[in-house]
Amino acid sequence: MVEEERKYEVDDTFVLPDLSVAAPSGGEVRARPPVTLVATYFDTVDLRLARAGVSLRRREGDELPWTVKLPTDLPGVRQEISRPGPAGDPPAELVTLVTVHSRGAALAPAVVVRTERHAYDVVGADGDVLAEVVDDRVTTLAGDGSPRGGFRELEVERKAGGRALLDRVGAVLRDAGAHGGSFVPKHVRALGPAAEGEPDLVPPAGLPADPTAGDVVTEAVRHGVRRLVEHDPLVRLRAPMPDDTPVHQMRVACRRLRSDLRTFAPLLRPAWSRPLRDELRWLGEVLGAARDAEVLRDRLRRTATADPTSPLDRAAVDRLDAALAERQERALAAVDEALHSLRYLALVDSLVLAARAPRLRSRAAEPAERVLPRLVAKPWRRLAGGKKRPGEVATLGPTDPDERWHAVRKQGKQARYAVDAATPVLGRRARRLGAALSRVQKLLGEHQDAAVAAHTWLALAAEHPTDHELAVTAGRLAERERASVRRVRAEFPAAWHRATRRKRTRWLR
Repeated sequence: MVEEERKYEVDDTFVLPDLSVAAPSGGEVRARPPVTLVATYFDTVDLRLARAGVSLRRREGDELPWTVKLPTDLPGVRQEISRPGPAGDPPAELVTLVTVHSRGAALAPAVVVRTERHAYDVVGADGDVLAEVVDDRVTTLAGDGSPRGGFRELEVERKAGGRALLDRVGAVLRDAGAHGGSFVPKHVRALGPAAEGEPDLVPPAGLPADPTAGDVVTEAVRHGVRRLVEHDPLVRLRAPMPDDTPVHQMRVACRRLRSDLRTFAPLLRPAWSRPLRDELRWLGEVLGAARDAEVLRDRLRRTATADPTSPLDRAAVDRLDAALAERQERALAAVDEALHSLRYLALVDSLVLAARAPRLRSRAAEPAERVLPRLVAKPWRRLAGGKKRPGEVATLGPTDPDERWHAVRKQGKQARYAVDAATPVLGRRARRLGAALSRVQKLLGEHQDAAVAAHTWLALAAEHPTDHELAVTAGRLAERERASVRRVRAEFPAAWHRATRRKRTRWLR
């Protein structure tokens, strides 16, 4: 569940205004009976969860008393996961969801918070609750249950309404004397300054006006590590995402990090960067098997229904999908095992340290604008060629085996990632080449997906030699995939020519 709320600070003299002026036409505000909530928040000794914007709590009286809240890219919006369970140790499932932030450190009660809550529902004309406004008097409790300080705050949580309603309610509260609209969780305020310290994982901060090459490396590493860490809990949950999957995003994070470490290798200490690349390769391969199964299942349905005038045997398609589902489940189980391993915890520790301070060589102190074109040119020449030798594309033929085309795709991805890493410094000249390479990569990605799918359909059918319907269906699917392969090969030369026009590449020469 996604939770979106805004918080406001008020003192004891604050009088809650008439909220009905913010309700839509025909709506009203309904008061709910007051309640007292007691929540125990768990954290590491050094408050790693709180500093990362994460919480793990048990709240007495809730139907699902154990809750983890994870930050998102939007301020005040958090992913909320609740589970049943007795008092005592947190459920193992929820502990694993915060592992990437706790990094295996022990969790123990960090603070107990008692909240006296008066809640009000903003209701629409149809009776739906559009927003919830709560007036909370919060007390921090010592170990013996005695109070040791507190505060009062208001929360406005979005329900079935839109953000515009939250804006209107917020305006009414501010007019009455409320302050803020920022977001600081209760337990963070209760824990004090230590909980508001910098997170262990240093976030991207943007480049300075005249960045060094080391600044660019550091920013790229921070972006990649944050992407991996953000999607770790979603992979464990197997949570869906709009138009994507967390497995894909986490795998991309591994690929980009490895690519950046390779592109910037001349600026990095090899004894530091090479082991990191090796461990990212391991994790990427584990995630890759699960991602490949995802792609194949999605492609199976699309290919099977691509020509409504020539339908395929639905039962045979279902049998292929069932085989892929088993493959996907095995791959996801391997991902779960990897994410629960000490090896992965060690990798996360290394990545957190890498984001804080990559091990740079002295050359990294040079101006980025002078260094980056030469670094980006290296993977570009491997792909496009140079004065001394032809690149991968120059020797690529329309009848070459699929593996040869896949090798070009991998080289192209390395070149595109390198251009992307340089874009914040080099601006429009790199951005134009990156966009053109992205279009080329989309073609080569379609080629690889179609080629792998064609092989997979035939291989699955071969496992059941007496299933003639399956064999016929797999053969027809494979022919459709090979048609896609031929189409990509026909379109590729023109796309490559557009990408390599001099106006896009002269800064690399």
